[in-house]
Amino acid sequence: MNKERGSPPSTPYTLTLPKPSCSSCPSWLNLGYTLPRKTMTDHIRNFCIIAHVDHGKSTLADRLLQLTGAISERDMTEQALDTMDLEREKGVTIKASAVRMFYTAQDNLKYEMNLIDTPGHVDFGYEVSRALKACEGAILVVDATQGIEAQTLANLYQALEADLTIVPVINKIDLPSARPDEVAEDVGSLLGVEPESVLRVSAKEGVNIDQILEAIVTRVPPPQDVDDKPVRALIFDAHYDSYKGVIAYIRMIEGSIKSTDVLRMMATQSDLRPVEIGIFTPSMKPVQRLGSGEVGYIATGFKTVHECRVGDTITLAATPASEPLPGYRTPKPMVFAGIYPVEADDYTDLRESLDKLQLNDASLTFQPETSQALGFGFRAGFLGLFHMEIIQERIEREYDLDVLFTAPSVEYEILTVGDEVVTVDSPAELPDPSKIVEVREPWMTIEIITPTDYYGPIMDLVTKRRGIFKQQEYPAPHRVQLDFEIPLSEIIVDFFDHLKSRTKGYASLDYQFLEYRADKLQKLEILVNGEPVDALAAIVHEKDAYHKGQRLITKLKELIPRQLFDVAVQASSGGRIISRANVKATRKDVLAKCYGGDITRKKKLLEKQKKGKKRLKMVGNVEIPQDAFMAVLKLDDE
Repeated sequence: MNKERGSPPSTPYTLTLPKPSCSSCPSWLNLGYTLPRKTMTDHIRNFCIIAHVDHGKSTLADRLLQLTGAISERDMTEQALDTMDLEREKGVTIKASAVRMFYTAQDNLKYEMNLIDTPGHVDFGYEVSRALKACEGAILVVDATQGIEAQTLANLYQALEADLTIVPVINKIDLPSARPDEVAEDVGSLLGVEPESVLRVSAKEGVNIDQILEAIVTRVPPPQDVDDKPVRALIFDAHYDSYKGVIAYIRMIEGSIKSTDVLRMMATQSDLRPVEIGIFTPSMKPVQRLGSGEVGYIATGFKTVHECRVGDTITLAATPASEPLPGYRTPKPMVFAGIYPVEADDYTDLRESLDKLQLNDASLTFQPETSQALGFGFRAGFLGLFHMEIIQERIEREYDLDVLFTAPSVEYEILTVGDEVVTVDSPAELPDPSKIVEVREPWMTIEIITPTDYYGPIMDLVTKRRGIFKQQEYPAPHRVQLDFEIPLSEIIVDFFDHLKSRTKGYASLDYQFLEYRADKLQKLEILVNGEPVDALAAIVHEKDAYHKGQRLITKLKELIPRQLFDVAVQASSGGRIISRANVKATRKDVLAKCYGGDITRKKKLLEKQKKGKKRLKMVGNVEIPQDAFMAVLKLDDE
């Protein structure tokens, strides 16, 4: 009896399982023990669930866990794999997670099912791609009321590129507005399968969930049994544990590892002896060995994420593999913003909180920066605006800090006079205009799927934001897919909000980085009392500079509090002042006591006040409220 692939599963799996019917199967197969190495991978299925946001992915994962007994009824909560409060509140999976389940199929054999839950938002596309590399199959979930949406297609193409077997599922068939037959036709024509083969389920009601598990067993191929090859394990995610260090989530691609082996990270060449290795059930459960095809974790003991990069390959230090697994890349931030503590004394606490968040989130980057207006802070890079919002809320909730985020910007490439290309992620860092040959900005390809009724409003929205129409397709009757190219700076702030409001919430959006392109871009600078405020600066297109400058000045005039002297608020672009407004002084009525008499007496009093105001203005300091720094985000489109 061979138990070396880990401990037997817990009691719920061992009491109610039928005896195996096939003569070739060992008699102890269903008693909770593991199979001999040569046959074990035939009974492993590694799969993930891919879907558009809010199509019921997390609810479906809950039902699978319930049906297989991985979580007891007593411990069951909604969105069981979403462990963060933010994930539950927003209804979006932010962090990938994994869980091992055991399922006895209709052939009376017991299968080890490794579910890798993937994030749902477009900002976390890289996390989805890593999870896909750890699987052989994917459940494609489509909402029976919404049909195919932009991210459905984006994630499907990624899964097909990773050569995964697709199991199409239509969810929410219990809703009154469900159109299962119509959506099944669309999914069938998209995948080239019969509409009857598309499974129809209700994750909320638990209808037909067993059909999904049977489909995974019959359709998804098992991983290859390659224990004899040099060890190669893919890190598809990681989180930080204060006792065990960085916990690497791994999929064993080739070879097998024991808890006593010395391992090596191939990208960083760091060696480690694991604190423990184990599996997710869904809580972490230590085991002695992980073989090829299995999904588990390694507690590395590392205290920094830089030594254990997500997407890296783990091998044995004694007999390393000749080359790492393909496809590794470091996540590239697309959106940048300044993070400043409201109280200057919190700077050290902010640094510590960012350090800890970076341990849990490999895609967060930051470095110290100083602002004349805001003092000491950090310039942080995010995958997108939603990622930035998540980090802001986590800093405020988990570390109880009051922070100020400046308006987000993107990374620009600047070609200087000396033919040198420099990257700039803050408008304040833009070189002097006399040294700039051209400014290049990142462009994205965006894919919008919408009912055909909203074709016009979407074309109007995108073209107003310098978008270029490329092509259109009709994935389903009455639905159109529009492809555009558009600058990233035009979509990071409020583009999605406007898209949803113009289409009554029906349109869906997906975007991918395309390239850097040169354009007529210049710095829009805000001067308060003659002093430039770096945190309010922005890089804008030449044709938008005047309108944006005017609107920002109008906004700031309302937000900056009145002083004892007149404060001039100016917008400067292209070397000239393009807009100005005065914040009027709070005045004392010095003429109140002058009743009648000579006019020269009044003039003398006013002249005296004027000199006092002038002297006060030279030494006065204008306090800019936090609202002013976010005014850049709230400029209404004209």
